[in-house]
Amino acid sequence: MKTAAKEKVKSGTRTGESGTELIQAEVSRGAIRALTIAAGLVALWVAACIVGGIIVSGGPVALVKGWIAAVTGM
Repeated sequence: MKTAAKEKVKSGTRTGESGTELIQAEVSRGAIRALTIAAGLVALWVAACIVGGIIVSGGPVALVKGWIAAVTGM
């Protein structure tokens, strides 16, 4: 019997791992995946808004000039 326990220790498996730890790990992984997806969607939205602004304003230089004018009030 002692030999089997030693084999488990040598192979790196944990004999006393609880189900709660596994559930918490999976929930954490799911939360990280959800946040990563949300961040990706926000980045796509930002890129679409910048491209749309460049198209509407007439180019990147005109976009920057318009932004400066809006911020300074000139």
